[in-house]
Amino acid sequence: MGDRLGLIGYHYSVYTRIVRMAGIAFELQLRYTEADPFAAHPDPVLAAHTPLGRVPVLTHGDFILTETAAILRYLSALAAGPSLVPNDPKAAARMAQVIGIVDAYGYVPMVRQVFSNAVFAPMMNEAGDPEQIVRGLAGAKPALSLLNEIATEGLVLNGTVTLADIHLAPMISYFTMAKDGAALLAQYAALAMWWARASTLPCLQNTDPFAPQAHLPV
Repeated sequence: MGDRLGLIGYHYSVYTRIVRMAGIAFELQLRYTEADPFAAHPDPVLAAHTPLGRVPVLTHGDFILTETAAILRYLSALAAGPSLVPNDPKAAARMAQVIGIVDAYGYVPMVRQVFSNAVFAPMMNEAGDPEQIVRGLAGAKPALSLLNEIATEGLVLNGTVTLADIHLAPMISYFTMAKDGAALLAQYAALAMWWARASTLPCLQNTDPFAPQAHLPV
């Protein structure tokens, strides 16, 4: 494959975790560099690779790629093993739809509002905002409802891992670390059944930043 793949990320970032999961699933080695997109002053490593100030960033020689969905498709194209993109056009479209739903309607309420305030802030000895948690729980319902319909249909989120699972699992992992998030997910039977399977994926468990002795790739 020539030049080594590099990943610039933030270890608590769900999007960094998504790319790390894909690297494991595709058996690709990613040289990891930590960068904090929330630092008071712009991280010099991150600033040197993207004007957006966001993670993850993939490097492959002098090729630089941002946006998680694009990175996943690039890694999929490089991988020698089985593809995580369904051959069936309808299933492939559903996979892309799940990724779009997660990014547009799931990330902010589930991660930035619920997880960040109910779980992450207390872990960092900071006070979370209860109002943000309430808003996040309400805001997550449309995405959870549609994802539940997709899981019920069964074209994806059906036990056969695709990029949809890789993209969604870290979001649900963080969301269900909050007691109220876990309780809300349980109301969506098909999605909860999917999560019971997805939560055991080795690539998810091996990238948990909160696990004992959690480590980053080098």
